[in-house]
Amino acid sequence: MRIPFAQIDAFAARPFEGNPAAVMPLTHWLPDDTLQRIAQENNLSETAFIVPVAGSEDDGGSGADFELRWFTPAAEVALCGHATLASGHFVLSGDPARERVQFATRQAGVLEVTRDGEGYAMALPAWAPGPKAMPEIVAALGVDPVETLWHDKGYALVIVADEGAVRAAAPDGRALKALGPIVHIVAARGETADVVSRVFTDYFDIPEDPVTGSAHAVMVPYWADKLGRDSFAAYQASARGGHVGCTLAGDRVVLRGGCVTVIEGVFLL
Repeated sequence: MRIPFAQIDAFAARPFEGNPAAVMPLTHWLPDDTLQRIAQENNLSETAFIVPVAGSEDDGGSGADFELRWFTPAAEVALCGHATLASGHFVLSGDPARERVQFATRQAGVLEVTRDGEGYAMALPAWAPGPKAMPEIVAALGVDPVETLWHDKGYALVIVADEGAVRAAAPDGRALKALGPIVHIVAARGETADVVSRVFTDYFDIPEDPVTGSAHAVMVPYWADKLGRDSFAAYQASARGGHVGCTLAGDRVVLRGGCVTVIEGVFLL
């Protein structure tokens, strides 16, 4: 079996920035175990699989163009922003006349990617977090929190004093992994951008995720309130780094960024 393969740097202006994702178009869904093993073989933070709705087993009446699922090397996830952006780039760059594409997902509803100047705008659900004490998470992150918040999809948002504290975070990965399938976000008002963050996802075999769209689905409602405005610039301060334009639009978070295709090929199965 020959499966087309593209590796795309998302939230990037040039190669080696942002977060790499594999995008693999299928004609129909393969067994879940096969999808997971392909993601393990790719060994990227996410592998996105897309299936045309017309050829899918069930489009759920969504009206979307494709079904979309995401797998880390360890597990399937409920939402992945950067691999959705990469999937939008994959579809739209292959069809210059097309302006937008919609993806039906299993746990995050219908997601849309549209052209936006030289890059793309992506609409995700706005997952506003609420205050919650999280002493075990704070201890594993090794930070001094100003505020701690939680979203029931498994996102822990820990606010620290400043950008320096975000960059200095040195978490205990083994302790974070033992806490289960949680996306751990450390964030603060920044100097590099309005908001600076880092994201740790050891449970999913990704010690530090380079740029995390789903984390911004949680952060944007919080920071829009704190900053007193619906639009702002964010920077994820990983080793690769990535800039994210952020807007809160009702019950949606709109994230903006570029994509660069760095590898094209065929996966032989």
